[in-house]
Amino acid sequence: MSEGYRESVLDNGLRVVTEAMPRLETAAIGLWVDVGSRHEAVEVNGIAHMLEHMAFKGTERRSARRIAEEIEDVGGSLNAYTSREHTAYYARILADDIDLAGDMLADIVRHSTFDPAELEKERHVIIQEIGEVEDTPSDLVFDLFQEVAYPDQPIGRSILGPEETVAGMPRQALFDYVDEHYHAGRMILSASGRVDHARVVELAERAFGDCVRGNASAPASARYVGGSRMVERDLEQVHLCMGVDAFAYTDPDLYALQVFSAALGGGMSSRLFQKVREEMGLCYSIYSFTALHNDSGLMGIYAGTGEEDVGRLLPAIAGEVRSMLDGFDPLELARAKAQMKAGLLMGLEGCFSVCEDMARQHLCFGDRLMAADIAARIDAVDMDAIRRVGERLFGGNPQPTLVAIGPREGLPDIDAGRVFEAA
Repeated sequence: MSEGYRESVLDNGLRVVTEAMPRLETAAIGLWVDVGSRHEAVEVNGIAHMLEHMAFKGTERRSARRIAEEIEDVGGSLNAYTSREHTAYYARILADDIDLAGDMLADIVRHSTFDPAELEKERHVIIQEIGEVEDTPSDLVFDLFQEVAYPDQPIGRSILGPEETVAGMPRQALFDYVDEHYHAGRMILSASGRVDHARVVELAERAFGDCVRGNASAPASARYVGGSRMVERDLEQVHLCMGVDAFAYTDPDLYALQVFSAALGGGMSSRLFQKVREEMGLCYSIYSFTALHNDSGLMGIYAGTGEEDVGRLLPAIAGEVRSMLDGFDPLELARAKAQMKAGLLMGLEGCFSVCEDMARQHLCFGDRLMAADIAARIDAVDMDAIRRVGERLFGGNPQPTLVAIGPREGLPDIDAGRVFEAA
């Protein structure tokens, strides 16, 4: 465990985690809430994201303008994001301003007024954001991929929500959502940089000590289905997303899955990049990815290609996937593990990265896994584990998910169930 890492739990269940990085002059502090878009009912799809927007639009003590000015008066910044399982509000500041940042975070999360006039303006902003995704096929294809993999389920719906739902979201629904989900037992206050743990705990007591503990409500279980969807658009390229049911981030094969993905399509030396781009010249962009949740997960591949090349691209990808099932050269395995470890360590060099990592680890695993522990687990992945993961993903007769957006002539005419058959 890092010498600078400490954790405490308030009487109401709110967890406080810090990592001191004394050589820095800055700090990051954030509140992570164990709730996201998969906790939404269909009639309020998009409310978690709307709430994140509205948190910056005025509180009982601060106007929207004052929120922006007060943090920027000290050279800091406030931001937030929503995922399918979590929502985060965070600040980056000079170390001496951490009390101000903590007070502002508590204010926007706990005392937002959801002013009706501001709400009407923000509806329009979010609808513009939805339109931007619709106009960006390389983003939209991932939303559709999730939707086809998990149809008619909260985990498969867009984080932004549909335009008509956002346009009609009742103001009272925001208050109800906060009351239902924003409880101390589902919150983590995380801080890193030049921070003092005792000071952050005192800050947490002042700002959040009177929050109710609350009871965590589990979202509906994910149920993978898969299938295909072809979306005709007047584009120069076909954007493809193809993949299969994987497993949760708590699965014992988590790191073997990530090494498998790195070797398949994680960099310029990966199988897919070398074969499909470098050797065959079929696309500019191709890579593999994982989208993992607390009870499910997806392993996928994205590629963008010309409409005339789709017919060659799909068999080429399938061939590389199938070749992975037999394992691969030890040097290839070592390279994939080195990539992962380097990415891990490089990603933890800034105070915000550490702040986010601590919160995410606690939300996902209930504890902090240090970088050295994760690196050891990556190192432990061997060829047997790679073969096991490959068999779990692609063995037998998996039901894949295939989504494509592009000109009609380029959309693949293929049964989704055959997409990973070797050429």
